[in-house]
Order: sequence, then C-alpha cells, then structure tokens
Amino acid sequence: MLRNIAVLLLLAGCAVPEQSGDTSRQNSTEKTEADYTAMKTFSGPVKTQLNRSNSETARDFLDLTFALETGRELPVMTRFDTPITVRLNGATPPAGRQELSRLLKRLRTEAQIDIRQVDASAPAAVSIETLPRKDLQRHLPDAACFVVPRVSSWEEYRRNRRSNITDWATLETRTKAAIFIPSDVSPQEFRDCLHEELAQAIGPLNDLYRLSDSVFNDDNFHTILTGFDMLVLRAYYSPELASGMTRGDVEARLPALLKRINPAGGSVTPLTAQTTPDSWKKAIETAMSANRPRQNRLAGASKALQIAQNNGWTDSRRAFSLYAYGRMIIASDAEEALQAFVSSQLMYKNLGNAEIQQAHVGMQLAAFALTDGNPEFALSIVNSYLPAVRAEENAALLATLLLLKAEALDAIGRASEARATRLDSYGWARYGFGDDAVIKRRQKEIAQLNRPPRI
Repeated sequence: MLRNIAVLLLLAGCAVPEQSGDTSRQNSTEKTEADYTAMKTFSGPVKTQLNRSNSETARDFLDLTFALETGRELPVMTRFDTPITVRLNGATPPAGRQELSRLLKRLRTEAQIDIRQVDASAPAAVSIETLPRKDLQRHLPDAACFVVPRVSSWEEYRRNRRSNITDWATLETRTKAAIFIPSDVSPQEFRDCLHEELAQAIGPLNDLYRLSDSVFNDDNFHTILTGFDMLVLRAYYSPELASGMTRGDVEARLPALLKRINPAGGSVTPLTAQTTPDSWKKAIETAMSANRPRQNRLAGASKALQIAQNNGWTDSRRAFSLYAYGRMIIASDAEEALQAFVSSQLMYKNLGNAEIQQAHVGMQLAAFALTDGNPEFALSIVNSYLPAVRAEENAALLATLLLLKAEALDAIGRASEARATRLDSYGWARYGFGDDAVIKRRQKEIAQLNRPPRI
C-alpha cells in the first residue's frame, strides 16, 4: 500500500518536458548551501550514438523535410548555400555564448556543415536575437522560442509576421532566418532553444512524435541534437542534394547518399509510417501544456491514450501517452498512475534509442519508491539512469534525480554521501533551473517525499 501519496503530487511537474513558466525571483533572506554552490556546466565532446537502419532514416528524412509541423506539405526542399554565418544579439544567460560555440563546433565536425559565428554587427544568414519572455509570448503565447525565414531582427519580424515573407512554404531557397529566444530563462532552456531552432533554421522544418531519438519531436525529451539529428543535417547539406528538389528527387538520391555517409546503416528499403492524427496531437499538447487548466489537461491525456490504444501503436507515441496520463492522474489515482508509468517504461525500453525517456519515467518511479518507504529501490532506479541523463546533458533532470538520490541515501543512513550528492545537485540545478527560488522549492518538494506521514 503506497503511503504519503499526497506528496507525489509535488513531482507531477518535476523535470518534465514542458514550458518552465515564470521563473521570477521570490524574496527570501534564508541562506542555504544552494546559495553558495557554483553553477556547473557541461564541457567537452558530446557522445552521440546512432542505432537505426538507413531505411528508417530515409523514411524519416523525407517526412521531416517535406512538411511543416502543422502538417502542411512543402513542394520542394530548401537550404542555405554554405558557408552559413550566425550572429548572436542581445543579453544571454550565463554560458549562453559558450553553448553556441559548442553547438557550431558539433555542426562542423559531426554534420560537416560549413558554419561559423560572426560579430553581432555583421550581416549573417542566421540571426539569433534574445528578448524578454513576455515580449516574445505577446505574439506567440505557447512558444518557448521560434524561428522564421527572410527576416533578421525582431522589428523586421513584427512588420512582416502576417505576410508571406515569413511563410516557409513559399521559399525556393534559404537566404536568411531569425531565431528568437527569451533572455530571462535558465541556461539550459536557452541552450535547448539554440539546438532545436538552429537545427530547423538550417535543416528540416517538421517534427515527428514517432521519433524517439531526435530533437525533431515535440515531446521535448531530447534537449540537444542527437546522433540521428546530426546524420540528418549532414545528409541535408550533402552535395547530392540542393534547394529546389522535390520529394521524388530527394527520395531517388537518398539510398546512395546514406550508404556513403552511414555505411553501418545498410541499404535502403522503402518504408512507410502510420500517420499521427491531428486529434492525438491536439490531445497530447493539451495534456503537456502547463498553461491549461488541470481538468483540460487530464481530458487531453485520457484522449491521447485512448487514441494510441485504438490505433494499436507500440511506438513512442503510446509510451508518451502513458507517461502523460500517469502524470495527470497522480492526484486522483496514484496506483493507476504507477501502472501507467511502469507500462510506459517497458514500452520505451522495448523501443530502444529511448534511454532519456526511460530516465524521465524513472524519476517518477523513484519518487514512488521513496515515498513508499523503499529508499534502496529508489536509489537503484536513480543510479541506473544517471549516465544517460549526463550524456544527454539534461541538467534539470540530473539535478532532480540527484536530489532524489540524496533523500534515499539519507533514509538508509549514508548522511555524508547524501550531503555530497545534494551539493552536486545544486550546481546542476543552477544550470537547469537558473533561479534560486525555483531551486529551493524543488529541494523542499523532494525532501517531503522522504517524510513519514502524519498520524
């Protein structure tokens, strides 16, 4: 029998792939160890893996390239002529400029794209502009960040946002684009926007929920470009392809192209994928939107899961539906929520290429184990997913898992290890969450999981 279930509600929004919302500071005179812990950052090369066939890659490449996220088809492929120049204007969170440099280096080495940063005052193919979140969301309330073609500044976008100038479907080639990112966000959120929006500024414009190993997926589990993403971008800028090519043109060239750049993927056999209905997309987006009423989110999660079951899906869409449903019913039925998380975890495990998704679900399972008085099991769950989370460079999830680990260590009498783990968590929390008040609130929430219930 689960005990102290009410505190699990505190984790319903912990380290989840949805918009972080307001991070304004709260007044507090109480100083804790978190206040004196320096922010940690990721450094060194990113270790990406690619474990998929060229047949799957070819199918997904075509579906990513020849449609927008809205489902609108694109008549031709478009890309920049290289070299591609990038400039950064405006205030950035700590480590923001370093993250851009790391990303550009990866694009040069892994995707073999000729891309470099130029001074803020110089003309550039891609302009990255930061501005306060409230200004950005005044025009697009549900967007954390976004990219548009044929403009180079916020003012230019505002003048042309209702015209064909900013319509991707009217392009025949790419000459310039602008990325808009909030300046008042955590370092991780800024970096995540850099990765996703720059990839779309120069590459495919669609997102596919069925992908478990890509940032080209609106589930937002992946926060940095993956090995698959780099392969897609490398193919996108290969000499075999060019702006103006139709889907048929590209499809004819992909087998030889992928065999050349990814020989381990084998030969290409044409594959098709079941289309994701708009009804499921709308339902899952409602379920994962922090700005919607809870009742609407619960209805969305229930509908998404029902659609996934009715369609007989066994891929990431059903696993994600289970995850979203579990998060939304913790308040009303903790036992059913636990079963949803377990089912989601098993499905992600069977998929492969879904270690970071398993870590997100594992965080929920560790919370259940801790509040149910089983700290040893909670500790084993957390330890099993820490390597994947570090490799993914998800500091927000890493900080949350480390806090859970610290509570588990305290519960089994390993106090000195718990303190060291908690300090480690604070450093990553500064990168992942940014704001001191958010960090302290997260620490308090997770500490309550390890408290015995009042009788």
